[in-house]
Amino acid sequence: MSAFLTANLPPSGGLHILVIFLIGIIVGFLSGLLGKGGSALSTPALQIFADVPAFLALASPLPSSLANSISGSWAYTHEHLVNKRVVVISVIAGLPATIAGAFVSPLIGGHVLMLLTAVFVCGLGLSFLFPLVMPRGTLTPAPRTDRPDARTTVFIALAVGFLSGLLANSGGVLFAPLFIRVLKMPTKQAMASSLLVAGGLALPGTLAHWWLGHIDWWIVLLLSLGSVPGAYLGAKTAIRMKTETLEIIFGVMLCAFGLYDLLYNIR
Repeated sequence: MSAFLTANLPPSGGLHILVIFLIGIIVGFLSGLLGKGGSALSTPALQIFADVPAFLALASPLPSSLANSISGSWAYTHEHLVNKRVVVISVIAGLPATIAGAFVSPLIGGHVLMLLTAVFVCGLGLSFLFPLVMPRGTLTPAPRTDRPDARTTVFIALAVGFLSGLLANSGGVLFAPLFIRVLKMPTKQAMASSLLVAGGLALPGTLAHWWLGHIDWWIVLLLSLGSVPGAYLGAKTAIRMKTETLEIIFGVMLCAFGLYDLLYNIR
């Protein structure tokens, strides 16, 4: 209980409040644009720019990522881009895995978790940029499908759900690229579906990390105030963009955030 009370003191100073609010706006926009809950981007931003301790930076963005997901999904749903079958399977399979990962996280330590988050984000970003440097015709794009294999979907949900709980992110940073690469879903459909799955898995992760005393609700409030309108605007922007442009932006942003966070934590 004392850890919970300590973690819920108001942010100190107007500049500190403004920085967290601006992080919410930027991350919310990118969440809607790239089909992510946003916690994997909020975590390094909170630690680097707002000097938030590791575990609070890892877990506090989870509740706001739920709000991001609802806001961004509202825009995607109107365009019929959500694959409901993939969303339902992923949430059902990912829920217990997310809870298990959250309760394992204290055994590893905050610094290690930050490094793992950075490595995952970097690796996934490179997977989108790698085809750009290959000679034209070397890689043949895989055919896309609107009905991915259910067993493969379950496997992805179990693996990503556990990592999401472990790394205290809602999984969008992992689900979206895996939906595209492994399930061969169309890019915009994968991002829209990933956003809903991220929201579904943010809830059990939030409850688990709240129980462990890892969430600062003042940070949650400030992030949400900026991220909810930002996520809706980001989703509307993504709907109007070309798929190839979206994938390039996706890869560049993931690499930039992941590399910066990795170098920061190593230093």
